[in-house]
Amino acid sequence: MAKRGGFPGGAMPGNMNNLMKQAQRMQKQMEEKTKEIEEKEWEASAGGGAVTVKVSGKKEITGVTLSKEVVDPDDVEMLQDLIMAAANEALRKMEEESQSVMGQITGGLGGLGGLPF
Repeated sequence: MAKRGGFPGGAMPGNMNNLMKQAQRMQKQMEEKTKEIEEKEWEASAGGGAVTVKVSGKKEITGVTLSKEVVDPDDVEMLQDLIMAAANEALRKMEEESQSVMGQITGGLGGLGGLPF
């Protein structure tokens, strides 16, 4: 009667060793790319350049630039909308590049073994 689970002699077959090494290399590449992305900034504008927002790869707003013409105390809602639009566009750009870079590493797996790569 055959034993359930495990490998004969307790060793992993060659293919499993190779798979583990590939997974470790992929993890190292992802850590390096994640660090690069976190240090990078993306910028987007709204209102024809009246509002510009910069975001980091850590999903933090790192800068907001407003032209004087867009600051109208009688139309605060428009300024709020422009800031929100620029911030959302900058975040979208960051996410798009991040997904692209990670997709190149994982070969489009998106996740490996339930881990959020």
